[in-house]
Amino acid sequence: MKRSAGAGEREAKKQKLLQEIGDRWLPYLTPRDAEFHQLWRSHYSNLVLREAASIPEDLHRRVQRAFLALRERGCFFQDLVRIKGKDRLTPVSRLLVGQPGHTYRYLETRLFAVPWPEGGKDVKYRDTEIATACAALARLNDHLRAETIQALRGPRMTAVLDDPSVPVFSALPPVPETPAEGPGAGDEGPPDAGRADPGVGPSRAAYNVTLLNFMDPQQMDYLKEEPYFGMGKMAVSWHHDENLVEGSTVAVYSYSCEGPEEDGETEQEMEGRDHATWHVGLKIAWDIDTPGLALPLHQGDCYFMLDDLNMTHQHCVLAGFQPRFSSTHRVAEVSRKGNLTRTCPKYLKSQMIDVTFLTNWKVDIALLVALITVPDKCLLHSKHCALPWGR
Repeated sequence: MKRSAGAGEREAKKQKLLQEIGDRWLPYLTPRDAEFHQLWRSHYSNLVLREAASIPEDLHRRVQRAFLALRERGCFFQDLVRIKGKDRLTPVSRLLVGQPGHTYRYLETRLFAVPWPEGGKDVKYRDTEIATACAALARLNDHLRAETIQALRGPRMTAVLDDPSVPVFSALPPVPETPAEGPGAGDEGPPDAGRADPGVGPSRAAYNVTLLNFMDPQQMDYLKEEPYFGMGKMAVSWHHDENLVEGSTVAVYSYSCEGPEEDGETEQEMEGRDHATWHVGLKIAWDIDTPGLALPLHQGDCYFMLDDLNMTHQHCVLAGFQPRFSSTHRVAEVSRKGNLTRTCPKYLKSQMIDVTFLTNWKVDIALLVALITVPDKCLLHSKHCALPWGR
């Protein structure tokens, strides 16, 4: 999805919406509400949830170890982004991983992908744990791509939800696990995962990057309150994911860590969502008539925003009590401006920065591996690339 509106236009729409709401909260539903599944079917049918139990256990282990290894090695950074004309650090720490040479423009800042293993590219890592982590994320990417193709081919939730006894979460049959051995095995992905499908189109599920996120709510001095529905504290405010191929799916793997989840309130005390549990919130963009949706995310759950859901709806991430990682897989736009191997070297050369690592993948990719080994150097490069070309 290309950038649909400037910051000024979005702020004007937000203020108009708040004025229309006044001092009341808009209604929203959670799975405890009797109308929840009907609302999902009628207004959010392009949202698909896969519960953790439907995903291969080995894949869970590999991906969750990858999150922890990357964080232990200091690979997650808060981004300096521009919001309402001011430069601010994001409350969420992030890392972009993906196909070699890819970038992703996020909140007016261009992020550079640490490469995952890919056929034909000789990517070298200075740390075997980093290599294993990137291989695990590539395997997750293949699995989610296969799930997405299956979802786009199938009838979605509609037929299943005609029977209210069947939970929404079971709407898709599981994708078979691909056998794998060793830290880098299985990178080719499930059968047919990378092939174009006549009824799907090659770009709608061809995830080329994943934006990893981490946040520990207990370490945050302040989190914004959700302004329209009273859903509680937000880790990420309402937004569309932008700079993506139009009509492409966004797939998200969620991992809340450090101990079993516990409800912060009893069933009798709860009003609205359980604030101890992470949720994704959804609403129709700039609509005050349709109730919002708050979907709980438990350890290892995945959700998919199919077709035009990311364009017609907005979503936010509602904080729980536990630290949480997520891997958000996207089909980022690839153009001359957005391709690291074409445009970035020219810009960096003008800034007197060595770019041999960008044009020869058989040597260490200094800009990217610096994220792993020399954080200060990487931050220096990031500042350079956040200037005219990076914006």
